[in-house]
Amino acid sequence: MRVGAFVLAAQFPGQGQGEALHRAVRTTEVAEASGLDSVWLAEHHFVPYGVCPSAVTLAGVLLGRTRRIRVGTAVSVLPNVHPVALGEQAALLHLLSGGRFTLGVGRGGPWVDLEVFGTGLRAYEHDFPESLDLLIRWLREPRVSASGERFSFREVPVVPRPDELDALWADGTGARPAVARAGGAPGSGPGPGPGARSDAGARSDAGSGPETLIACTSPRTVKLAAERGLPMLLGMHCGDEEKADMVALWRRHARAAGRSPGEIADAPHVSAGVAQIADCRGAAVEALAKSMPGWLRQGLGAHVTVDGRARTMRDPMAYTELLCGLHPVGTPRLAADRLTTTAERTGIRRFALLVEGSGDLAATEENVRRLGAEVLPLLG
Repeated sequence: MRVGAFVLAAQFPGQGQGEALHRAVRTTEVAEASGLDSVWLAEHHFVPYGVCPSAVTLAGVLLGRTRRIRVGTAVSVLPNVHPVALGEQAALLHLLSGGRFTLGVGRGGPWVDLEVFGTGLRAYEHDFPESLDLLIRWLREPRVSASGERFSFREVPVVPRPDELDALWADGTGARPAVARAGGAPGSGPGPGPGARSDAGARSDAGSGPETLIACTSPRTVKLAAERGLPMLLGMHCGDEEKADMVALWRRHARAAGRSPGEIADAPHVSAGVAQIADCRGAAVEALAKSMPGWLRQGLGAHVTVDGRARTMRDPMAYTELLCGLHPVGTPRLAADRLTTTAERTGIRRFALLVEGSGDLAATEENVRRLGAEVLPLLG
C-alpha cells in the first residue's frame, strides 16, 4: 500500500491564512522525511475551509522543496480554468520535477467561483467532459486544435512537451529523482528512477506525461473517468462499501469502453480519508473532536452558490464522528488494520489521508511522523 498526506491548508478558528499555508509546507517536508509516498493538495476559493487557491502553484513550491515525494492536486477545479493553461502548468511541473507530479482534476461545485472567474454555471453543469478531453489531449499529443461547443482554436504546438521527460533529465541537468510508480493506467506518470519502488504490473511509460486522475462523486463522473481510462480519487465522506461500488462501476464502464484487463486491474485509484494517530483511540478521537467541528462550521458555512440555490451543510460534529468511524483514527495498529481492510474491500491501495485535523502545527507534524514510523511498517 502507498500512503500519502492530504493537505487542505485549512484555516482553523483563530488562525491566520499564512499560518495555514505554513502548516501545509511543513506537513509536506515532514511527510517526505517520514517516508510517506505522496502529498495531495486541495484547492478552494474565498473560504477558510482551505486557503490554497491554486493547487498547481503550491505543488510547484513543494516540488522545489522536496526530492523524493510525489506531489498531487486533489484537486485542481477544472471549470474555473482554461484546460490548456492547466495542461501547460502540469507539463511544466511534470518535466521539472522528474515525474513526481500528479494532476488531479474535479468538477468542483456551483460556487461563486464561476462568477468571479467568468466561466459561468455552464462550465460546471455541461462543459466538464469537453474541458477534460481537451486537457488530456494537451498532455498526450504534440499538436492540438479544438472545435467544440466551448473551446475552438487553430492547431498549435504543445510547449513544453510532457513526453520529453527522459530527454530533459539526460541532457546534463543532473540525476532524475527516484519516484515511486503510480500505476499502469493511461495518463499515469513515469516509471521508477534509480532506487525507486515499482508497483506490480506497472509498465514503464515515462514519456506519457503526468499521471492524471479525476475526483468522482457521482455515477456520471465514474463513467467519464472509466471511458477515458483515468483512475479515480474518492472522497473521505465515503465508506468502504460505497467506494467498492464505485470501483466496480468504474470497471464495468472500462470494460465496455474496451480497456484491457491489465489497465482495469491495475488502475491506481486513490482513497481519501482522515488519519490521527495516538496511544489510544479515545485520545485520537478527542483531538479531532476538539478542533474539526469549528473548522468545518466556519469553512463549509462560507461557501456561496453562484445562482442562489439552496444548499444543506453537514452537521459539523456528526461529520467529524462519521470520519472518525470510517478512517484510521486511533492507535497505530488500529490505523494499519483500517487501511488494510479498506484495501481488501475496495481494491484501492493508495491513500490520501488528512493529517492536519488537530489544527495545530506541532501536533500535525507529530501525527505525520507517527504515521510514517509506526503505521507504515505494519502495512508490509
